[in-house]
Amino acid sequence: MGLKRRDFVKISLALGAFTALGSMLPLGAGYPLGTRAEEAELPLEEWIPTTCWIGKQDCGILARRVGGRIVKLEGNPAHPLNRGTLCPKGQAQIISLYDPYRVKAPLKRVNEKGVPGKWVEISWEEALSLAGEKIKEARAKDKRLLVWQKGRSKAKKFYDAAFVKTSGATKLHHGAFCSDAGYRAAEYTVGFHGVLHPDFRHCRYLLSWGWNLTNAGGNKFCWITWPQQFLDARERGMKVVTVDPRLRGMGPHTDEWLPIKPNTDLAFFLAVAHVLISKGYVDEEYLVRHTNAPFLVKDDGYFLRVDGKEQVWDTATNSPKPHDVEGIKPALEGEFTVQGVKVKTAFQAFKEHVADYTPEWAAEVCDLPAERIRRVAEELGENAMIGSTVVLEGVEIPYRPVGIMAYHVTQQELGFQAIRAAIMVFMLLGAIEAVGGLRVDLGRKLHKNFKKLDEIEIKDPPYNIYLKDSKFFPINSNNSSLVARVMLNPEKYGVDYTPEVLIIHMANPVLSFPDQEAIIESYKKFKFIIVIDPWLSETADLFADLVLPAATLEKYEGPKSVNDQYVEAKALRLPPMPPLFQSRGDIDIYIDLCEKAGILYGEGGYIDHLNKELKLKEPYMLDLNTKPDVRDIFDRWAKSTGISEGLGYFEKHGVTEAKPIPANKLYAPAWDPPYGGIKHRLYGESLKRYQDVMKEKGAPEIFWRDYTPLPTWRNPTMEQSPSEYDLYLISSKKIEFKQSRSTFIPPLNELAPRQSLEINPATAMAKGIRDGDELWVESQNAVTGETKKLRVKARYLEGIRPDTVSLFHHYGFWVHPWTKGSGPTPNSIFYTGEGYVANTADQAFHVKVKVYKE
Repeated sequence: MGLKRRDFVKISLALGAFTALGSMLPLGAGYPLGTRAEEAELPLEEWIPTTCWIGKQDCGILARRVGGRIVKLEGNPAHPLNRGTLCPKGQAQIISLYDPYRVKAPLKRVNEKGVPGKWVEISWEEALSLAGEKIKEARAKDKRLLVWQKGRSKAKKFYDAAFVKTSGATKLHHGAFCSDAGYRAAEYTVGFHGVLHPDFRHCRYLLSWGWNLTNAGGNKFCWITWPQQFLDARERGMKVVTVDPRLRGMGPHTDEWLPIKPNTDLAFFLAVAHVLISKGYVDEEYLVRHTNAPFLVKDDGYFLRVDGKEQVWDTATNSPKPHDVEGIKPALEGEFTVQGVKVKTAFQAFKEHVADYTPEWAAEVCDLPAERIRRVAEELGENAMIGSTVVLEGVEIPYRPVGIMAYHVTQQELGFQAIRAAIMVFMLLGAIEAVGGLRVDLGRKLHKNFKKLDEIEIKDPPYNIYLKDSKFFPINSNNSSLVARVMLNPEKYGVDYTPEVLIIHMANPVLSFPDQEAIIESYKKFKFIIVIDPWLSETADLFADLVLPAATLEKYEGPKSVNDQYVEAKALRLPPMPPLFQSRGDIDIYIDLCEKAGILYGEGGYIDHLNKELKLKEPYMLDLNTKPDVRDIFDRWAKSTGISEGLGYFEKHGVTEAKPIPANKLYAPAWDPPYGGIKHRLYGESLKRYQDVMKEKGAPEIFWRDYTPLPTWRNPTMEQSPSEYDLYLISSKKIEFKQSRSTFIPPLNELAPRQSLEINPATAMAKGIRDGDELWVESQNAVTGETKKLRVKARYLEGIRPDTVSLFHHYGFWVHPWTKGSGPTPNSIFYTGEGYVANTADQAFHVKVKVYKE
């Protein structure tokens, strides 16, 4: 049953009046007849600081509490991410708090799985005892039999780290559906953990690559912060060029739109690199000093090493030298002979590699005019101002005011190498972490994966269920849809076990993850499934044995690092009121689960891991044999970090005072040593090594073909689909929604009540399709020949390529009454597995489709 805005307003007004009236009355009785208004005690009104629960970036919130109940949410002016503002989703999440369809008590299934559930409410004691016993049984047999599926993680130290380490569960991620191909590429290439964003304060030229500006956030953020910084930069005159098959929300906010063909981004950036090198837009000083571009490469693709040390060609002595010897002058270009062995610099290899990737070549691949590709490359080169510096806070730092924003666009079959190529373009310009240049992470430290991803030891089977260190995906982002495929055919992938117990924390895999059919079939193999969620998800409806009701906004979570890339602070989520119904805070649930499973106390227990993950110091460390209180945990954490008031400080302010990040910390070239002393990887020698080992171990070509030391173009697998599948399907996000948590909010749901297929009017009319027509969208797996289809209404959109159609996420729900009948999820016609994941096991959200009315 749908809920219209008019009805919702009526209900809200009635509930508000009832709540207000109830809060002014003593419990159990009304005021005596004849009581004067001035004698009646008014309800206590308070403003409680906390953080947004429904969005990604945890904006600061002030919750207005009247008589013990939250009646309004507003932005916290002291919080640097939203500075007192709050988007409609943030304000409307109050409805999630009072949603009558929340799970109100622990639920136990009483019918078979695989069909809509029938439930009985049970006590928390019974639920936790049952869950704890199942966890204990699985761990006793083999810890690999216990799996924890990550969803939203607003307290990673408690969930992802402490619980997973304590229990020994296999953690399944969700990043392979988000942006992890970009994370892996950035970690591997420049050592930072994130995807790509610009230094908005100083950027003068921005490539908006697949960035849905007014409908999504971008790298790291939800929505508010990047648009604020973007608009400030536009007012300063920043030029914007959008590279995207769909104009999305850039609209009037871009100076130029390059409607690139889906999944050809790698070709575009290779052509840009070609132009930059041919025109001489190369920052030789950066490349020589801070990258492996001068390293000498042999004909077999490996570096020349002497005594294990990579060699460069010293122009001062005209001989090879170890790359880290003081006083040498490495050659950036050239070919040389060392003891009869021919070598060339890595930069020379890259220069030769991109020689044939001309704008004219890319024009055919990307379906863009060659002159536009060339012009963008030249404008990047001109605006980079190679060789220039700027003094900030007394520190002289390279100035390269050119940047890029990219995030979800990384989830394509060639995503890892496409992001590598994009980063390498900015490496040529010397713009990595320069003032105005390309940035990756808000955190100001190198990520452990820079070293780890270069030293992977590819093992023989058996592998774990997400194929860690396997011959299939040496660099592995942990793809849950791929896990489903593995569980359905473990022998194919060298896996020798089937997990038995699954804990799903705030995730809805049946709806949210691609290859819906494989997810459903694989979940039938689990013997017991525990779901922690405020609502009954579609996954829980079909497969949960037990549902533990989590609180929404009304709980403790954190600690949260607050960083808008220029200032930093710390914040916590505080419960503005006690959890409603019989729900509990997620951390409380994990503490209770660990106690029932026998892994809470003592050395190696959950409490022990909390001490380590929160870095608690004496006298604030938790006692290993005493069950902790969640508020006390955060109080100890605050005091251990030097906040003398402890949690009381956050209860007053919500967030610590934002402090500007000093220039010598903000910009990596100004670090001591610059960039942390690492050499950025223009040339990925270890990728070549992984490819060779994968071949030796018998991995099929489809797995190893993209493990190349330099990004190399090939046609995407989907292009092998029959010609009748003549359209590219992409997916996108609507500003009205943030995953399912906001889909359940009636005023937001009414703004975008139904799924629709965006299609170019010219394409639609040529196929006899009118705006609003019902039609079939049928996809084809180019590897297996499998087809899938869904039914949806057409929606004309001028701002999309004629050969491209688009569906939105956030749809397909059938359990929550306010979301029924909204239309299908595109995940039902996307594929996973060979040809539809990147070489890092990251999911691709591209597939060839055909559309027809009957």
